[in-house]
Amino acid sequence: MKALEIFVRGVDAMNLWVGRAAAWLTLGCVLVCFAVVFLRYVVNIGFIWLQELYVWQHAAVFMIGAGYTFMTGGHVKVDILYNQMTPRRQAMVNIFGTVVFLLPWLFVLSVSGSQFILSSWWLLEESQQTGGLPGYFLLKSVIWVFAFLVGMQGLALIARSVLFLSGREEYSPAHASH
Repeated sequence: MKALEIFVRGVDAMNLWVGRAAAWLTLGCVLVCFAVVFLRYVVNIGFIWLQELYVWQHAAVFMIGAGYTFMTGGHVKVDILYNQMTPRRQAMVNIFGTVVFLLPWLFVLSVSGSQFILSSWWLLEESQQTGGLPGYFLLKSVIWVFAFLVGMQGLALIARSVLFLSGREEYSPAHASH
């Protein structure tokens, strides 16, 4: 059980760090967007690469921040029944839902996206826009980062639920961040 606790703390720490980095990337996105608007409408010049930069940053924020959002309970969910359940039943639902729905979906996403991502790497794909950003393959790779971070948080949710079911009250779903 000690290994599960270490695993949960490690995954939470990783997604906390990534979530904070994504928050700074959000600030960067806002500043770049402001620069695009200012340059375009005040100075009357535009740069395709700068416009793409804030769109790419925005996409990266959502993808790499998903594990953090999952950890803090920020994803939209329908808890009409879940909130009425006992913490023990919630823990069982968490395990079931993660094993049956989340992890298989992430696996399918990773496998089906592999050819898409690897082809992009093989070509060292760049933006299709003239004057756009190089490194489009890096943006596509964020799909794997998303699957990894959310998958690890899903495994941490399973571990947390197992710890609770084994008698560790501090891992109760009722104590989870929401």
